[in-house]
Amino acid sequence: MTNTSEKTESHKQTYAGGCHCGAVRFEAEIDLAKPVTRCNCSICQKIGNTGTTVAPSELRQTAGAEVTGEYRVTPDSPNFRVFCTRCGVQCFGRGDVPALGGAFASVNVNCLDHVDLSKLTILHWDGRHDNWMAGTRAEPWPTIRS
Repeated sequence: MTNTSEKTESHKQTYAGGCHCGAVRFEAEIDLAKPVTRCNCSICQKIGNTGTTVAPSELRQTAGAEVTGEYRVTPDSPNFRVFCTRCGVQCFGRGDVPALGGAFASVNVNCLDHVDLSKLTILHWDGRHDNWMAGTRAEPWPTIRS
């Protein structure tokens, strides 16, 4: 009998990270052998976010809760980014999008310690045009359509 289920090897490791001034610290269990993403939506483009998502339990803030703020695009959004109120860096976020599997945590991989982003595979989303169903691709999506 042949097993038709596909097994994928996990390279998940615990990475530590933090904001620029060091007040906010976190750790996350991430598989950086898998692609990370960039998005051309207005917020991701402006902050230069390179991110990945993990299960909510795989992200833990280890320091600086007293100096963090939350940013939501709209007041009623279930999705938010956590930033340091001292230096302004957005380190991670949390949210819930049922169409994408429900609750998640997001990590700004730019904030991870000792990770060389040039060694990572980066895929691109077209959030600027709400083109989520197109998925990711290797080339950046345009921010302005002709």
